[in-house]
Amino acid sequence: AKLKKVLIVTAPLWFKAPFKILRLFVREKLRDRVFTVSLPQLSLHIPRESLPVGLGGGLQVAHHAWLLHCHKSMANKAIDYTQPLNNLENEADSPAVSEDEEITSQQHESWQPTTESAASPIAPSSASSGFSDDDSLHCDSPGGQSLVEFLERVRAKGKAGLTLDYSEIKARPPDGTFNHSKMKQNQAKNRYTDVLCYDHSRVLLSVIDDDPTTDYINANFVDGYKQKNAFISTQGPLQKTCDDFWRMVWEQGTLVVVMTTRVVERGRHKCWQYWPIEADTAHVYGSFTVQTISVDTRPDYVVSQLILINNKTEERREVEHLQYISWPDYGVPENAAAMIGFLQLVRSTQERLVANLGDTWAGHPRGPPVVVHCSAGIGRTGTFCTLDICISRLDETGTVDVRGTVERIRGQRAFSIQMPDQYIFCHLALIEYAISKEIIPPTDLTDLLHEHDSD
Repeated sequence: AKLKKVLIVTAPLWFKAPFKILRLFVREKLRDRVFTVSLPQLSLHIPRESLPVGLGGGLQVAHHAWLLHCHKSMANKAIDYTQPLNNLENEADSPAVSEDEEITSQQHESWQPTTESAASPIAPSSASSGFSDDDSLHCDSPGGQSLVEFLERVRAKGKAGLTLDYSEIKARPPDGTFNHSKMKQNQAKNRYTDVLCYDHSRVLLSVIDDDPTTDYINANFVDGYKQKNAFISTQGPLQKTCDDFWRMVWEQGTLVVVMTTRVVERGRHKCWQYWPIEADTAHVYGSFTVQTISVDTRPDYVVSQLILINNKTEERREVEHLQYISWPDYGVPENAAAMIGFLQLVRSTQERLVANLGDTWAGHPRGPPVVVHCSAGIGRTGTFCTLDICISRLDETGTVDVRGTVERIRGQRAFSIQMPDQYIFCHLALIEYAISKEIIPPTDLTDLLHEHDSD
Protein backbone atom coordinates (compact mmCIF):
# COMPACT_ATOMS: atom_id res chain seq x y z
CA ALA A 1 0.00 0.00 0.00
CA LYS A 2 2.96 2.32 0.55
CA LEU A 3 4.27 1.80 -2.99
CA LYS A 4 3.06 5.01 -4.66
CA LYS A 5 4.96 5.08 -7.95
CA VAL A 6 7.18 2.80 -10.04
CA LEU A 7 9.22 4.43 -12.81
CA ILE A 8 10.61 2.26 -15.62
CA VAL A 9 13.21 4.41 -17.37
CA THR A 10 14.09 4.02 -21.07
CA ALA A 11 12.58 0.55 -21.32
CA PRO A 12 13.90 -1.42 -24.33
CA LEU A 13 11.51 -2.60 -27.03
CA TRP A 14 11.78 -6.25 -25.96
CA PHE A 15 10.41 -5.20 -22.56
CA LYS A 16 7.66 -2.83 -23.74
CA ALA A 17 5.81 -5.37 -25.89
CA PRO A 18 5.18 -8.05 -23.22
CA PHE A 19 4.80 -5.40 -20.52
CA LYS A 20 1.87 -3.81 -22.35
CA ILE A 21 0.07 -7.17 -22.25
CA LEU A 22 1.12 -8.36 -18.80
CA ARG A 23 0.15 -5.07 -17.13
CA LEU A 24 -3.50 -5.87 -17.94
CA PHE A 25 -3.36 -8.76 -15.45
CA VAL A 26 -2.12 -6.56 -12.62
CA ARG A 27 -4.60 -4.96 -10.25
CA GLU A 28 -5.72 -1.56 -11.53
CA LYS A 29 -4.60 0.18 -8.35
CA LEU A 30 -1.02 -0.98 -8.93
CA ARG A 31 -1.18 -0.60 -12.69
CA ASP A 32 -1.97 3.10 -12.36
CA ARG A 33 1.20 3.57 -10.32
CA VAL A 34 3.59 2.14 -12.91
CA PHE A 35 4.99 4.53 -15.53
CA THR A 36 7.32 3.96 -18.46
CA VAL A 37 9.28 7.16 -18.98
CA SER A 38 12.10 8.43 -21.14
CA LEU A 39 15.18 10.01 -19.58
CA PRO A 40 14.01 13.62 -20.22
CA GLN A 41 10.64 12.82 -18.60
CA LEU A 42 12.24 11.53 -15.41
CA SER A 43 12.64 15.04 -13.98
CA LEU A 44 8.84 15.48 -14.20
CA HIS A 45 8.47 12.76 -11.55
CA ILE A 46 11.58 13.25 -9.39
CA PRO A 47 13.17 16.60 -8.48
CA ARG A 48 16.25 17.22 -10.60
CA GLU A 49 18.34 17.93 -7.52
CA SER A 50 17.58 14.40 -6.28
CA LEU A 51 18.59 12.67 -9.52
CA PRO A 52 22.16 11.44 -10.11
CA VAL A 53 24.14 13.15 -12.85
CA GLY A 54 23.91 10.00 -14.97
CA LEU A 55 20.11 10.35 -15.04
CA GLY A 56 20.10 14.01 -16.00
CA GLY A 57 20.15 15.48 -12.50
CA GLY A 58 22.65 17.45 -10.52
CA LEU A 59 23.30 15.07 -7.63
CA GLN A 60 26.86 13.89 -7.03
CA VAL A 61 26.36 10.61 -5.18
CA ALA A 62 28.68 10.06 -2.23
CA HIS A 63 28.03 6.40 -1.55
CA HIS A 64 30.42 6.09 1.39
CA ALA A 65 28.81 9.05 3.17
CA TRP A 66 25.41 7.51 2.58
CA LEU A 67 26.50 4.19 4.12
CA LEU A 68 27.84 6.00 7.18
CA HIS A 69 24.56 7.82 7.55
CA CYS A 70 22.60 4.57 7.27
CA HIS A 71 24.73 3.10 10.03
CA LYS A 72 23.93 6.02 12.34
CA SER A 73 20.27 6.44 11.51
CA MET A 74 18.72 3.78 13.75
CA ALA A 75 17.48 1.39 11.11
CA ASN A 76 16.94 4.17 8.58
CA LYS A 77 13.93 5.66 10.38
CA ALA A 78 15.18 9.22 9.93
CA ILE A 79 16.13 9.03 6.27
CA ASP A 80 14.41 11.44 3.88
CA TYR A 81 15.00 9.88 0.50
CA THR A 82 13.97 13.02 -1.35
CA GLN A 83 17.00 14.92 -0.05
CA PRO A 84 20.31 15.00 -1.95
CA LEU A 85 22.58 12.19 -0.78
CA ASN A 86 25.84 14.12 -1.04
CA ASN A 87 25.03 16.33 1.94
CA LEU A 88 23.69 13.84 4.46
CA GLU A 89 25.94 15.09 7.24
CA ASN A 90 23.95 18.33 7.38
CA GLU A 91 20.35 17.24 7.62
CA ALA A 92 17.77 20.00 7.42
CA ASP A 93 14.21 19.85 8.65
CA SER A 94 11.89 19.54 5.68
CA PRO A 95 8.64 21.47 6.04
CA ALA A 96 5.59 19.26 5.91
CA VAL A 97 3.32 19.79 2.96
CA SER A 98 -0.25 19.90 4.21
CA GLU A 99 -3.25 18.95 2.14
CA ASP A 100 -4.67 21.48 -0.27
CA GLU A 101 -7.97 23.25 0.31
CA GLU A 102 -10.59 23.07 -2.38
CA ILE A 103 -11.94 26.37 -3.66
CA THR A 104 -15.12 25.73 -1.66
CA SER A 105 -12.87 25.83 1.43
CA GLN A 106 -14.34 22.64 2.91
CA GLN A 107 -12.24 19.82 1.50
CA HIS A 108 -8.79 19.99 3.06
CA GLU A 109 -6.81 21.64 5.78
CA SER A 110 -5.18 24.95 4.99
CA TRP A 111 -1.47 25.14 4.29
CA GLN A 112 1.23 27.48 5.46
CA PRO A 113 3.38 29.21 2.83
CA THR A 114 7.03 28.30 2.58
CA THR A 115 9.85 30.56 1.55
CA GLU A 116 11.95 27.72 0.19
CA SER A 117 13.39 28.18 -3.26
CA ALA A 118 14.42 25.32 -5.48
CA ALA A 119 15.83 25.16 -8.96
CA SER A 120 13.62 23.43 -11.47
CA PRO A 121 14.40 21.37 -14.53
CA ILE A 122 14.21 23.10 -17.89
CA ALA A 123 10.76 23.02 -19.43
CA PRO A 124 10.33 20.09 -21.81
CA SER A 125 9.42 20.93 -25.38
CA SER A 126 6.24 19.62 -26.95
CA ALA A 127 8.31 17.23 -29.02
CA SER A 128 9.83 15.52 -25.98
CA SER A 129 7.07 15.70 -23.39
CA GLY A 130 5.94 12.11 -23.72
CA PHE A 131 3.63 11.77 -26.71
CA SER A 132 3.24 8.02 -26.46
CA ASP A 133 0.13 5.86 -26.32
CA ASP A 134 1.99 3.49 -23.99
CA ASP A 135 2.60 6.17 -21.37
CA SER A 136 -0.91 7.64 -21.21
CA LEU A 137 -2.85 6.95 -18.02
CA HIS A 138 -6.06 6.51 -20.04
CA CYS A 139 -6.08 3.33 -22.13
CA ASP A 140 -8.60 0.59 -22.80
CA SER A 141 -8.04 -0.98 -19.39
CA PRO A 142 -10.33 -3.82 -18.25
CA GLY A 143 -11.94 -1.60 -15.59
CA GLY A 144 -14.59 -0.22 -17.95
CA GLN A 145 -18.22 -1.16 -18.38
CA SER A 146 -20.33 -1.72 -21.45
CA LEU A 147 -22.93 0.96 -22.14
CA VAL A 148 -25.73 -1.33 -21.01
CA GLU A 149 -23.94 -2.02 -17.72
CA PHE A 150 -23.12 1.68 -17.36
CA LEU A 151 -26.74 2.72 -17.89
CA GLU A 152 -27.99 0.13 -15.40
CA ARG A 153 -25.40 1.27 -12.88
CA VAL A 154 -26.44 4.92 -13.21
CA ARG A 155 -30.10 4.00 -12.80
CA ALA A 156 -29.38 1.81 -9.78
CA LYS A 157 -27.21 4.34 -8.01
CA GLY A 158 -29.26 7.41 -8.81
CA LYS A 159 -28.21 10.87 -7.74
CA ALA A 160 -27.50 9.83 -4.16
CA GLY A 161 -25.33 6.89 -5.16
CA LEU A 162 -23.26 8.88 -7.66
CA THR A 163 -22.85 11.65 -5.09
CA LEU A 164 -21.54 9.05 -2.64
CA ASP A 165 -19.10 7.80 -5.28
CA TYR A 166 -17.85 11.35 -5.74
CA SER A 167 -17.50 11.79 -1.97
CA GLU A 168 -15.21 8.76 -1.88
CA ILE A 169 -13.07 10.19 -4.68
CA LYS A 170 -12.96 13.58 -3.00
CA ALA A 171 -11.92 12.07 0.33
CA ARG A 172 -8.69 10.68 -1.11
CA PRO A 173 -5.62 12.74 -0.18
CA PRO A 174 -3.64 14.46 -2.94
CA ASP A 175 -1.32 12.25 -4.99
CA GLY A 176 1.63 14.63 -4.84
CA THR A 177 3.18 17.77 -3.41
CA PHE A 178 2.63 21.47 -4.14
CA ASN A 179 6.02 22.85 -3.15
CA HIS A 180 6.51 25.16 -6.14
CA SER A 181 3.00 26.61 -5.85
CA LYS A 182 3.65 27.39 -2.19
CA MET A 183 6.96 29.16 -2.73
CA LYS A 184 6.74 32.78 -1.61
CA GLN A 185 7.83 34.05 -5.02
CA ASN A 186 5.06 32.08 -6.75
CA GLN A 187 2.10 32.65 -4.43
CA ALA A 188 0.98 35.81 -6.23
CA LYS A 189 0.79 33.84 -9.50
CA ASN A 190 -2.01 31.63 -8.13
CA ARG A 191 -5.52 32.91 -8.75
CA TYR A 192 -6.79 31.11 -5.66
CA THR A 193 -4.61 30.47 -2.63
CA ASP A 194 -6.18 27.04 -2.15
CA VAL A 195 -6.01 25.79 -5.76
CA LEU A 196 -2.44 24.76 -6.41
CA CYS A 197 -0.74 22.56 -8.98
CA TYR A 198 1.18 19.35 -8.45
CA ASP A 199 4.96 19.42 -8.71
CA HIS A 200 5.20 16.14 -10.63
CA SER A 201 2.93 17.14 -13.53
CA ARG A 202 3.30 20.92 -13.63
CA VAL A 203 4.12 22.70 -16.88
CA LEU A 204 7.56 24.25 -16.67
CA LEU A 205 8.32 27.49 -18.46
CA SER A 206 11.81 28.31 -19.68
CA VAL A 207 13.90 30.06 -17.03
CA ILE A 208 14.53 33.79 -17.55
CA ASP A 209 17.77 35.46 -16.38
CA ASP A 210 18.74 32.43 -14.29
CA ASP A 211 15.78 33.04 -11.96
CA PRO A 212 14.37 29.57 -11.13
CA THR A 213 10.99 31.00 -10.09
CA THR A 214 10.32 32.24 -13.64
CA ASP A 215 9.56 28.65 -14.68
CA TYR A 216 6.30 28.63 -12.67
CA ILE A 217 2.73 28.80 -13.92
CA ASN A 218 -0.33 27.27 -12.26
CA ALA A 219 -0.82 24.59 -14.92
CA ASN A 220 -0.57 20.80 -15.16
CA PHE A 221 -0.20 18.29 -17.96
CA VAL A 222 -3.17 15.92 -18.15
CA ASP A 223 -3.23 12.77 -20.27
CA GLY A 224 -5.90 12.20 -22.89
CA TYR A 225 -7.16 8.87 -24.18
CA LYS A 226 -4.05 7.03 -25.38
CA GLN A 227 -2.19 10.34 -25.57
CA LYS A 228 0.33 11.51 -23.02
CA ASN A 229 0.00 15.21 -22.11
CA ALA A 230 -2.99 15.75 -24.39
CA PHE A 231 -4.21 18.65 -22.25
CA ILE A 232 -2.82 21.44 -20.14
CA SER A 233 -5.29 22.21 -17.34
CA THR A 234 -4.70 25.68 -15.99
CA GLN A 235 -6.32 28.55 -14.13
CA GLY A 236 -7.81 31.58 -15.84
CA PRO A 237 -4.91 34.01 -16.34
CA LEU A 238 -4.43 36.91 -13.96
CA GLN A 239 -3.39 40.30 -15.30
CA LYS A 240 0.12 39.64 -14.01
CA THR A 241 0.32 36.14 -15.55
CA CYS A 242 -0.91 36.85 -19.11
CA ASP A 243 2.68 36.95 -20.36
CA ASP A 244 3.38 33.60 -18.68
CA PHE A 245 0.20 32.14 -20.18
CA TRP A 246 1.15 33.06 -23.74
CA ARG A 247 4.73 31.97 -23.10
CA MET A 248 3.38 28.55 -22.12
CA VAL A 249 1.22 28.41 -25.27
CA TRP A 250 4.27 29.31 -27.36
CA GLU A 251 6.75 26.95 -25.73
CA GLN A 252 4.36 23.98 -25.82
CA GLY A 253 3.41 24.65 -29.43
CA THR A 254 -0.28 24.83 -28.52
CA LEU A 255 -2.70 25.38 -31.39
CA VAL A 256 -6.04 25.47 -29.53
CA VAL A 257 -7.01 27.28 -26.32
CA VAL A 258 -10.31 26.21 -24.72
CA MET A 259 -12.04 28.55 -22.28
CA THR A 260 -15.10 27.27 -20.39
CA THR A 261 -16.01 30.41 -18.46
CA ARG A 262 -16.89 34.02 -19.13
CA VAL A 263 -14.53 36.76 -18.05
CA VAL A 264 -17.17 37.98 -15.57
CA GLU A 265 -19.91 35.83 -14.04
CA ARG A 266 -22.37 36.95 -11.37
CA GLY A 267 -20.45 40.21 -11.07
CA ARG A 268 -17.20 38.42 -10.22
CA HIS A 269 -14.07 38.39 -12.35
CA LYS A 270 -13.35 34.78 -13.29
CA CYS A 271 -10.49 35.47 -15.67
CA TRP A 272 -8.48 38.37 -17.07
CA GLN A 273 -9.23 39.49 -20.64
CA TYR A 274 -6.03 37.98 -22.04
CA TRP A 275 -6.83 38.26 -25.76
CA PRO A 276 -8.35 41.07 -27.90
CA ILE A 277 -12.09 40.47 -28.18
CA GLU A 278 -12.65 42.45 -31.39
CA ALA A 279 -11.48 41.49 -34.86
CA ASP A 280 -8.58 43.38 -36.42
CA THR A 281 -7.20 44.42 -33.05
CA ALA A 282 -3.99 43.55 -31.23
CA HIS A 283 -2.61 43.71 -27.71
CA VAL A 284 0.85 43.27 -26.25
CA TYR A 285 1.28 40.88 -23.31
CA GLY A 286 4.90 41.11 -22.22
CA SER A 287 7.04 39.30 -24.76
CA PHE A 288 4.10 38.44 -27.01
CA THR A 289 1.62 40.27 -29.20
CA VAL A 290 -1.80 38.72 -29.79
CA GLN A 291 -3.77 39.75 -32.87
CA THR A 292 -7.42 38.82 -33.33
CA ILE A 293 -8.06 38.15 -37.01
CA SER A 294 -11.74 37.16 -36.85
CA VAL A 295 -14.49 36.44 -34.33
CA ASP A 296 -17.35 33.99 -34.94
CA THR A 297 -20.07 34.24 -32.26
CA ARG A 298 -22.55 31.39 -31.95
CA PRO A 299 -25.30 30.77 -29.35
CA ASP A 300 -23.14 28.42 -27.27
CA TYR A 301 -19.58 29.43 -28.07
CA VAL A 302 -17.26 32.04 -29.59
CA VAL A 303 -14.38 31.19 -31.92
CA SER A 304 -11.56 33.72 -32.27
CA GLN A 305 -8.79 33.23 -34.80
CA LEU A 306 -5.59 34.62 -33.32
CA ILE A 307 -2.05 35.28 -34.46
CA LEU A 308 0.51 34.89 -31.68
CA ILE A 309 3.70 36.86 -32.30
CA ASN A 310 6.95 36.36 -30.42
CA ASN A 311 8.21 39.93 -30.05
CA LYS A 312 11.81 38.79 -29.60
CA THR A 313 12.03 36.69 -32.76
CA GLU A 314 9.08 38.16 -34.73
CA GLU A 315 7.92 34.61 -35.43
CA ARG A 316 4.15 34.27 -35.97
CA ARG A 317 1.85 31.34 -35.23
CA GLU A 318 -1.82 30.64 -35.72
CA VAL A 319 -3.83 29.86 -32.57
CA GLU A 320 -7.59 29.42 -32.24
CA HIS A 321 -9.42 30.46 -29.09
CA LEU A 322 -12.66 28.59 -28.42
CA GLN A 323 -14.80 29.95 -25.58
CA TYR A 324 -17.84 28.02 -24.32
CA ILE A 325 -20.42 30.54 -23.08
CA SER A 326 -23.46 28.34 -22.33
CA TRP A 327 -22.42 27.06 -18.94
CA PRO A 328 -25.00 28.47 -16.50
CA ASP A 329 -23.98 30.74 -13.65
CA TYR A 330 -25.20 28.07 -11.22
CA GLY A 331 -24.92 24.30 -11.44
CA VAL A 332 -24.41 22.46 -14.71
CA PRO A 333 -26.17 22.55 -18.11
CA GLU A 334 -29.60 20.93 -18.25
CA ASN A 335 -28.50 18.88 -21.23
CA ALA A 336 -25.15 18.01 -22.71
CA ALA A 337 -25.87 18.49 -26.40
CA ALA A 338 -24.24 21.93 -26.61
CA MET A 339 -21.16 20.83 -24.65
CA ILE A 340 -20.75 17.70 -26.77
CA GLY A 341 -21.03 19.77 -29.93
CA PHE A 342 -18.42 22.18 -28.58
CA LEU A 343 -16.10 19.32 -27.69
CA GLN A 344 -16.36 17.94 -31.21
CA LEU A 345 -15.58 21.42 -32.57
CA VAL A 346 -12.43 21.52 -30.44
CA ARG A 347 -11.34 18.15 -31.82
CA SER A 348 -11.95 19.12 -35.45
CA THR A 349 -10.16 22.44 -34.97
CA GLN A 350 -7.13 20.72 -33.46
CA GLU A 351 -7.11 18.18 -36.30
CA ARG A 352 -7.27 20.92 -38.94
CA LEU A 353 -4.50 23.01 -37.40
CA VAL A 354 -2.24 19.98 -36.96
CA ALA A 355 -2.78 19.13 -40.63
CA ASN A 356 -1.79 22.69 -41.54
CA LEU A 357 1.58 22.14 -39.86
CA GLY A 358 2.42 19.39 -42.33
CA ASP A 359 5.85 17.83 -41.92
CA THR A 360 6.92 20.50 -39.41
CA TRP A 361 5.01 18.61 -36.68
CA ALA A 362 6.82 15.44 -35.62
CA GLY A 363 5.02 14.73 -32.33
CA HIS A 364 1.88 12.77 -31.52
CA PRO A 365 -0.53 12.50 -34.49
CA ARG A 366 -3.22 14.29 -32.46
CA GLY A 367 -0.93 17.27 -32.03
CA PRO A 368 0.47 19.34 -29.15
CA PRO A 369 -1.37 19.87 -25.85
CA VAL A 370 -4.72 21.65 -25.91
CA VAL A 371 -4.79 24.33 -23.21
CA VAL A 372 -8.05 24.16 -21.20
CA HIS A 373 -9.06 26.57 -18.46
CA CYS A 374 -12.02 27.90 -16.53
CA SER A 375 -11.40 30.09 -13.48
CA ALA A 376 -9.65 27.75 -11.05
CA GLY A 377 -8.84 25.17 -13.71
CA ILE A 378 -10.39 22.23 -11.88
CA GLY A 379 -14.19 22.29 -12.18
CA ARG A 380 -15.38 22.86 -15.73
CA THR A 381 -11.88 22.15 -16.98
CA GLY A 382 -11.91 18.73 -15.34
CA THR A 383 -15.41 18.10 -16.70
CA PHE A 384 -14.29 18.92 -20.26
CA CYS A 385 -11.25 16.63 -20.06
CA THR A 386 -13.29 13.80 -18.51
CA LEU A 387 -15.88 13.94 -21.28
CA ASP A 388 -13.26 14.02 -24.03
CA ILE A 389 -11.43 10.99 -22.62
CA CYS A 390 -14.59 8.99 -21.93
CA ILE A 391 -16.13 9.71 -25.34
CA SER A 392 -12.88 8.77 -27.09
CA ARG A 393 -12.80 5.48 -25.20
CA LEU A 394 -16.47 4.83 -25.88
CA ASP A 395 -16.00 5.43 -29.60
CA GLU A 396 -13.06 3.02 -29.79
CA THR A 397 -13.98 0.23 -27.37
CA GLY A 398 -17.66 0.64 -26.52
CA THR A 399 -16.77 0.79 -22.81
CA VAL A 400 -16.96 3.52 -20.18
CA ASP A 401 -15.08 4.22 -16.94
CA VAL A 402 -16.03 7.63 -15.56
CA ARG A 403 -14.81 7.07 -12.02
CA GLY A 404 -11.43 5.70 -13.09
CA THR A 405 -11.00 8.57 -15.52
CA VAL A 406 -11.75 11.19 -12.87
CA GLU A 407 -9.38 9.54 -10.40
CA ARG A 408 -6.55 9.51 -12.93
CA ILE A 409 -7.15 13.13 -13.92
CA ARG A 410 -7.11 14.16 -10.26
CA GLY A 411 -3.74 12.44 -10.00
CA GLN A 412 -2.36 14.97 -12.49
CA ARG A 413 -4.44 18.11 -11.78
CA ALA A 414 -5.43 18.14 -8.12
CA PHE A 415 -9.14 18.35 -7.23
CA SER A 416 -10.36 18.18 -10.84
CA ILE A 417 -14.15 17.75 -11.01
CA GLN A 418 -14.86 20.19 -8.24
CA MET A 419 -18.44 19.36 -7.30
CA PRO A 420 -20.71 16.28 -7.31
CA ASP A 421 -23.03 17.84 -9.90
CA GLN A 422 -20.14 17.93 -12.38
CA TYR A 423 -19.43 14.24 -11.71
CA ILE A 424 -23.10 13.38 -12.29
CA PHE A 425 -23.16 15.54 -15.41
CA CYS A 426 -20.33 13.49 -16.91
CA HIS A 427 -22.46 10.35 -16.56
CA LEU A 428 -25.53 11.97 -18.09
CA ALA A 429 -23.51 13.52 -20.92
CA LEU A 430 -22.11 10.13 -21.91
CA ILE A 431 -25.59 8.63 -21.97
CA GLU A 432 -26.85 11.59 -24.00
CA TYR A 433 -23.94 11.15 -26.42
CA ALA A 434 -24.70 7.44 -26.82
CA ILE A 435 -28.35 8.23 -27.51
CA SER A 436 -27.38 10.83 -30.14
CA LYS A 437 -25.24 8.19 -31.87
CA GLU A 438 -28.14 5.69 -31.64
CA ILE A 439 -25.99 3.31 -29.65
CA ILE A 440 -28.72 3.02 -27.02
CA PRO A 441 -32.43 3.92 -27.20
CA PRO A 442 -33.67 7.23 -25.75
CA THR A 443 -33.99 7.26 -21.98
CA ASP A 444 -35.00 9.98 -19.51
CA LEU A 445 -32.55 10.60 -16.69
CA THR A 446 -33.16 14.30 -16.09
CA ASP A 447 -34.17 13.59 -12.50
CA LEU A 448 -30.48 13.02 -11.74
CA LEU A 449 -29.61 16.64 -12.46
CA HIS A 450 -29.10 18.72 -9.35
CA GLU A 451 -27.89 22.28 -9.13
CA HIS A 452 -24.81 23.28 -7.20
CA ASP A 453 -22.67 26.38 -7.35
CA SER A 454 -19.51 25.48 -9.20
CA ASP A 455 -16.53 27.27 -10.70
